[in-house]
Amino acid sequence: MRRAVFPGSFDPLTNGHLDIIKRSAPLFDEMIVAVLNNPDKSPMFTAEERCGMIREVLPSVDTSSCKMRVESFSGLTAEFARKSEATAIVRGIRAVSDYEYELRMALMNRRLEPAIETVFLMAGEEYSYVSSTLMKQVFELGGRVNGLIPELVEAKMRAKQNR
Repeated sequence: MRRAVFPGSFDPLTNGHLDIIKRSAPLFDEMIVAVLNNPDKSPMFTAEERCGMIREVLPSVDTSSCKMRVESFSGLTAEFARKSEATAIVRGIRAVSDYEYELRMALMNRRLEPAIETVFLMAGEEYSYVSSTLMKQVFELGGRVNGLIPELVEAKMRAKQNR
């Protein structure tokens, strides 16, 4: 079984994330979208809320060739991948600056778990500038993020904002 882990904060989930999921799904039999629970950060959504949103949105993405799971985790990605019996870690790259960071992470993950490969996918052109951080900043300043994040996620962001 070819199982991959696609780790991230997904705070919030973007259409760029969904693009990476859709394009990497045919490469694997199973993929775990692994939501990082980092208590040192102050995310907009809890790990449970992020997992729930991903589970709600995933059926709209064509991943028919790949079984999908969503789980949260804390700690090292390489350790989570090993415990999940994954053979690969999937990462999206938007720009050269992402590559430099992701290369360091991939090399450390390889050192920690040599049997697990990191697979890089280039972001789709239309999402090459989209990041969760940028989407939160634009949203919080009243800018439009439609088309860049799923409608469900935007609605949940609005609900959080109006509390």
